Amino acid sequence: MVTGAFLSRFFKLILVLFRKRVIEVQKGTRLLIASLFGSIIFVKGLFVPSPIDKLLIVVDAVLLALSGLFIRNVGATYVGAVGGGLASLGRPSLLPFYFIFILAYGCMVDLFLFLFKIKATTEGVNRNRLMAAMAINTLLIGFLSYYVTTAFPQLIPSYPALDMLVAFMGPATGATAGYAASYLWNKYLKSITV
Repeated sequence: MVTGAFLSRFFKLILVLFRKRVIEVQKGTRLLIASLFGSIIFVKGLFVPSPIDKLLIVVDAVLLALSGLFIRNVGATYVGAVGGGLASLGRPSLLPFYFIFILAYGCMVDLFLFLFKIKATTEGVNRNRLMAAMAINTLLIGFLSYYVTTAFPQLIPSYPALDMLVAFMGPATGATAGYAASYLWNKYLKSITV
């Protein structure tokens, strides 16, 4: 009788310690994903010259979508904060713009994943919903960043052709990123648990 109660308490203690260790490992894995994806955003922003890096926003969009799928609720926001912080250090003259826009992009990705009810499961993710969410999201962040930089400090002049390019490339880039993220998730990443 005494040994049964002792073994029961012992196994409960082991289970509690195991759960605590699993939670710590999960937090470390989430931090690793946020740091890795944020660093990739930083490296892309640092080494790719200025007009071309705006065309490669698809890299940012794929990484933010995947981080939103891996780390539920705030994954893209974490990656946006890390990527924005590092990218703003790489180009200190544009510090507030880089940090605020990349962080806002991450927050909007998380918001649209929630609004479109996109759930990352072991069965996969809905490709059409993810493509629509990323297309609308990228269009909005493209217009927001473009019009803030053309309206207030006059960093770049506003041209109708550039307006049309932002209106076309935003949804096209977002839909491409949504497709790529859903393909990667459904084909390779759905069995990974974080």
